Amino acid sequence: TPVSEQTVRDILELAARAPSGGNVQPWRVHALAGDTLSELKAQVRRPELLPYGEGAEYDIYPPAMKEPHSARRAQVGAALYTSIGVTRADRAGRYRQYARNFEFHDAPVGLFFCIDRTLGPPQWSDLGGYIQTVMLLAREHGLHCCAQEAWTHWHKTLRVFLALAADEAHVDTTARKSRRVLVEPEAVARLVANAAEDPRRVVDERQVVQDP
Repeated sequence: TPVSEQTVRDILELAARAPSGGNVQPWRVHALAGDTLSELKAQVRRPELLPYGEGAEYDIYPPAMKEPHSARRAQVGAALYTSIGVTRADRAGRYRQYARNFEFHDAPVGLFFCIDRTLGPPQWSDLGGYIQTVMLLAREHGLHCCAQEAWTHWHKTLRVFLALAADEAHVDTTARKSRRVLVEPEAVARLVANAAEDPRRVVDERQVVQDP
């Protein structure tokens, strides 16, 4: 289902009210749709280079991620592929599913979020808050989104295609669909089920609350 340009503009403009340290507002957004989005997808439709594409511009995860973070990542990955009937032994199946990231799972709009390379971790944190605000506002408009860091594996193509400035680093990509998540239509229920099954730490594990 198409998403109007005005809807995208409204979401991005309202999301810009998200807080940022010193009101720096470090986000830069490139929105693609229609023939332009199709052209980008065609340029990265190179299955022989999967899963690493052109090589990541930055580590999505630390090379030696500690527990319990590593176990959580493995658990959610296993749950995702199990939900679509792909086993770990099925490398071809995993690669086919992974390639769907670069088709935006047929979503009509792709948003590429970038940041000035000279900014630091606090500004990257601000950008994350902005991205979440965009996604929450999308839900208010009846849309579903999925944030994708996988696009860092095509950072060279993105730099040319989006005409990024020398100081501009691509950080994240969000795709949106009307009334469904950025996956196959039947996957909404699976993702909801996965979210319900994925354990969350309780408040007492995060902090100690004391009476004043």
